[in-house]
Amino acid sequence: MDLQNAQKIVDDWINEHGVRYFNELTNMAQLTEEVGEVARIIARRYGEQSEKESDKDKDLGEELADVVFVVLCLANQTGIDLQKAFDAKMDKKTKRDHTRHHENKKLK
Repeated sequence: MDLQNAQKIVDDWINEHGVRYFNELTNMAQLTEEVGEVARIIARRYGEQSEKESDKDKDLGEELADVVFVVLCLANQTGIDLQKAFDAKMDKKTKRDHTRHHENKKLK
């Protein structure tokens, strides 16, 4: 599935089930909350913090999907073609970073 299709799926869902989009500020706050949930899982499961019993059933994939959903909402409501923006970003990163990371001694 491409990002344009994902944006349409989210828009269709919002229109059918969600009544309307939350405003951009609310969605930004929601995005921050969802990223925090991802950070909590990563810090406890892969980092040095001990994982609490209540965190052990948390699904990292589900939390990442929450982040993607809110990003798609923000793109839709602000008129961003995320596929076009992502493709342009990948092109820019490829041109800029083609050799940079291979030459980074910290990554060897």
